[in-house]
Amino acid sequence: MRIGVLALQGDFSEHAAILRRLGMELSEPIDVVEIRTALQLSQVDGLIIPGGESTTIGKLMLDCGLLDPLRKRVAAGMPVFGTCAGAIVLARDIGGLSQPLIGLMNLSIRRNAFGRQRESFETSLQVPALGEPPLRAVFIRAPAITSVGEGVEVLARLQDGTIVAARQGRMLAAAFHPELTGDTRLHRYFVDLVRSSLARAA
Repeated sequence: MRIGVLALQGDFSEHAAILRRLGMELSEPIDVVEIRTALQLSQVDGLIIPGGESTTIGKLMLDCGLLDPLRKRVAAGMPVFGTCAGAIVLARDIGGLSQPLIGLMNLSIRRNAFGRQRESFETSLQVPALGEPPLRAVFIRAPAITSVGEGVEVLARLQDGTIVAARQGRMLAAAFHPELTGDTRLHRYFVDLVRSSLARAA
């Protein structure tokens, strides 16, 4: 299994470390590739788009010739997991703001929904798809999913009902940073999506 982490900007190294750790836990080596070119993208079975600055990530995807190839691969069914800024990049609607997006996930997102850096926070989330215990989630200048459309399953909400994680087929989005805690369950959930995709293609 070969999983890429978009390595143009943001905390891609933390995601790569968790994937390598998971490979050891599962006794199933995961070949982790830091993606910076379209050729590298063509050689992976799934992709994580990390947190960072969504406008910068989008611009760099354009500059590196990655945006169109990535959009085509996701549209063709490649599993993709966007966290924080990565979730913004996946969304169809970001409140009318103009920036490069993959734009294939049927949800609306509001950037910086919880305020600036000083309003960052941690909380525990009930994520039924992951079972117990609750998932510890870190929100840093985080977006919020304001609405979801057809085909989207809500995976987690804050206590006030705000949607913070969702899945649409093989696309997974989280408004928080699962790579910043010791809990690997959400990454494992994504690895299972990649494994299922490979099994169907075999």
